[in-house]
Amino acid sequence: MEIYFDRRTVRELRNAAQDAIEDGDYEALSEDLVKSFSDEQIDEIEKRLSSGDFPDFINELLEEWGLDDVDNLFDTLETRFAEIDIEIRFEDARTEEDEEEEEEEVDDEELDESLDEEESPDEDE
Repeated sequence: MEIYFDRRTVRELRNAAQDAIEDGDYEALSEDLVKSFSDEQIDEIEKRLSSGDFPDFINELLEEWGLDDVDNLFDTLETRFAEIDIEIRFEDARTEEDEEEEEEEVDDEELDESLDEEESPDEDE
């Protein structure tokens, strides 16, 4: 089974994880994680769990994570779900600012390249 989280969901989970780190409490993050799965996905996950209780699984996962950095949470999610034969995939969730900065860098590089081309003497002349 494969579960895919889109960019918006990943961004929301990253923000919730950051809040959990800052607050020192992951109760809200636990709720957000549970809500990020569909009812069908939860049913399938619970079939694979020995306890059969998805919210408990999420709480155990978060305890294992231990409010470490946000990227480590996503690594822990991938690892724990892999243990029950579920592949979790996350769409790249860079912030919009990161994306805008990258677009500006690309624009700058393209401008530099076009200026270099204009400054180069033509071989035909």
